[in-house]
Amino acid sequence: MGTFINIAQFITSLGLLILLHEFGHFITARMFKIRVDKFYMFFDFLFPLPGVLNFALFKKKVGDTEYGIGWFPMGGYVQIAGMIDESLDTEQMNKPAEPWEFRAHPAWQRLIVMLGGIIVNVLLAFLIYAMILFTWGEKKIPMSELKDGISCMDSLGTSVGFKTGDKIVSVDGKPIVYFDDLRIEILLGHTVQVNRNGEKVEIALPQDFVDQIAKTENFNFISSRMPAYVISVPETSINKGVALLTGDKITGINDSIKIEYHDQLIVENKLHKNESITLNILRKGKEEKVLAKVSANGKLELDIANKYDDIEALGGFTYERKKYGFLESFPAGVMMTFDKLNFYVRQFKMIFTPSTGGYKHIGGFKSMAKMFGDEWIWEDFWTRTAFLSVVLAFMNLLPIPALDGGHVVFTLYEMITRRAPSVKVLTYAQYVGMALLLFLMLYANLNDFVHFFK
Repeated sequence: MGTFINIAQFITSLGLLILLHEFGHFITARMFKIRVDKFYMFFDFLFPLPGVLNFALFKKKVGDTEYGIGWFPMGGYVQIAGMIDESLDTEQMNKPAEPWEFRAHPAWQRLIVMLGGIIVNVLLAFLIYAMILFTWGEKKIPMSELKDGISCMDSLGTSVGFKTGDKIVSVDGKPIVYFDDLRIEILLGHTVQVNRNGEKVEIALPQDFVDQIAKTENFNFISSRMPAYVISVPETSINKGVALLTGDKITGINDSIKIEYHDQLIVENKLHKNESITLNILRKGKEEKVLAKVSANGKLELDIANKYDDIEALGGFTYERKKYGFLESFPAGVMMTFDKLNFYVRQFKMIFTPSTGGYKHIGGFKSMAKMFGDEWIWEDFWTRTAFLSVVLAFMNLLPIPALDGGHVVFTLYEMITRRAPSVKVLTYAQYVGMALLLFLMLYANLNDFVHFFK
């Protein structure tokens, strides 16, 4: 069921973004009285081969425009009369331009039409982020809540140089205010400055750190130190039937070993394999003792709280919360959109820097779907949809023929030189751009396929 919900969220989000992106081109074209021959959700041909497997799951002509749903779910398109686009329909281009054609309109109008989809994606991100802030507000974990630093129980984190108890001061000299931003800043950074037992230590991150993380799919190479709150005792646990209750906080072992954090409990358990121990716990403000067993692999086999909401509810730390009124949510939504755009541009640059190895892990549809969880939580769904809208806007602005950015480049060239590129140049550029997009699509989805079987 979880997989179905994951896929359903991805399809719903992507479908909405494609539809609204193409609507941006459609509405700006109609605004300038340019005829739109087709408005399709998904492609009605085998992209990028417009003459192969042409059929639609649904189509209906209304006025001059044929509306439809194609069978190839890679994207969508609007076929604008008098323009070289994904359909590569050049027959009309050999005739004199008609007043209702794209090519018959001033360059500034054509530029707006080409930017229409990108503009809608950006505005959509503004709106979604604003409504997220208005509806749910904003909650973050201040770094000040990590009073005893980070937990680093992972071999990848320790191999880089992190140690449990390190207090992160800054990344590349930039102070980190919220824990929510810490891992991604480290991922995109070069050096991390930490306070280790009162001494300043600088950790140099390896250039291929992104590659190492992606290979292991371990993005939790460091975490915040969390108290050991019991959530439940599984039916299959070696400690089934032990008198532990939800919310019990493990504070020690055998009356002699003090436990403040879950990472300390993990370490101590490994020293008591196959032993019976006394757990010192704090239950509703009172100290209690519970007899328990440690398994042969050094585990209590308990469900310990690891979700931040659960930890906060049990008193482990406090989120910093901010509520937004309706009007103030809009400028905050704009700021959040540009923050996410800045983050994605940095990520894009990092991925395509060969020394990082990030290019090896460019993902396709499967990787995109993994952004969505196995449970449909509306706040998470809209947060991811807004981010994908930012990504779609940025990617379409790249100056690659066949993308909006490629058309924008040719239009700007015409506006500057006062000379329009020939139909032949535009057609060949479209072929090259579509071939490049096909290669990237195959490469990304092949990566997903290979990683699935690793």
